[in-house]
Amino acid sequence: MSKLNSLYVSLLALVVAFVALGMSIHYGAQKKDVNVEETLNNNPEIIINAMQSYEQKLREQAAAEAQKLIEANLPALNNDANTPFIGAADAPVVLVEFFDFSCHYCHKVYPAIKQIAEANPDIKIVFKPLTFVAPISKYAAKAALAANEQGKFFDVYNAIFSFEGRPDEAKIDELVASTGVDMEKLKADMNSSKVNGALNGISDLAGKIQVNGVPALFLNGKQLQTIDGAEIQRQIDSAK
Repeated sequence: MSKLNSLYVSLLALVVAFVALGMSIHYGAQKKDVNVEETLNNNPEIIINAMQSYEQKLREQAAAEAQKLIEANLPALNNDANTPFIGAADAPVVLVEFFDFSCHYCHKVYPAIKQIAEANPDIKIVFKPLTFVAPISKYAAKAALAANEQGKFFDVYNAIFSFEGRPDEAKIDELVASTGVDMEKLKADMNSSKVNGALNGISDLAGKIQVNGVPALFLNGKQLQTIDGAEIQRQIDSAK
């Protein structure tokens, strides 16, 4: 039995026990005899409803705990000095994207992010590259962060995400060079303590606020549960 299945069985047993206890207390208070096993067998929806209610409560508790972690790390999320962004530094609406250049779903959400950036010059969009999807992810992230030292992060972000396929280091260099950066400086900056520190800082923050997958989007300190461009724009409009 897998750990997940084992956990589910344990959870189910716990819920059944609570339901049985609740029924015993309820009918005991009314001085009525009740066959708990027979009642549950004849009315399995009691267990299903209790299970769904319990799972919902667990989700709500997890979301509340996650929000506390986000709020505790909000300055690092929205205003880290070493993290690339576009828009006004003090914009009242801040959209943060954790992404990986090798992530399929990040490529799918990229057109929406690009369109949102073009349609909302009055908001701040913060970009936090992670590097766990593929070995090339780290090279791409370091190249983009190094390009930020020349004010070219978003150009490199666009160039890499616009490429169809799986780039190797040579192709990334070609894509980065096409944005007009000084490649000699970029190569030096890729190995600098500043770029490595920024990359490590992003990874540490992702761990602290429990970013377990990408893309992960945060709007004014709350994680969005969508990658649909129209819905993201709607929530941005609501936040303005």
